[in-house]
Amino acid sequence: MKVSISFRAATHKDVGFLLGLRKITMDQHLSVAGIAMSDGQHLDRVNEFFEDSLIILVNKKAVGLLMLAVLQHSLHIRQFQLMPKFQGLGIGKKVLGMVKKKAVKLKRPITLNVLLKNPAQTLYRRLGFKVIGENELEYQMSCSLEDCSSN
Repeated sequence: MKVSISFRAATHKDVGFLLGLRKITMDQHLSVAGIAMSDGQHLDRVNEFFEDSLIILVNKKAVGLLMLAVLQHSLHIRQFQLMPKFQGLGIGKKVLGMVKKKAVKLKRPITLNVLLKNPAQTLYRRLGFKVIGENELEYQMSCSLEDCSSN
């Protein structure tokens, strides 16, 4: 089956989908980090920087979220979530490849934060992201222009 990946700006009609997506993709990782979030707290995260929210579409079906900010010195991935049944299929790698192309075009590195025990960090490392900082909850990672254009 051919997979077509595209994006569309999130609208407020997507809030229910985004809340469910966030809970199903993040609750387990947050719990491991010792963080319990209420539905209201999840909703606050959905709404924070909502204007940066892109719905990830696979064959025109909503399957995830890419919250991407164009900052002065970087392209920052605020949130990146895929529905569990679409994880492990290469979709995340393709989405990050598209972000890398945009970063190269804009001549900015990509930055993101990921929880210390979130297995997504393995994908990020494989695609050229390096840990540039760490706190008690998460790694700060970056993919330099050189690494973004070579991986």
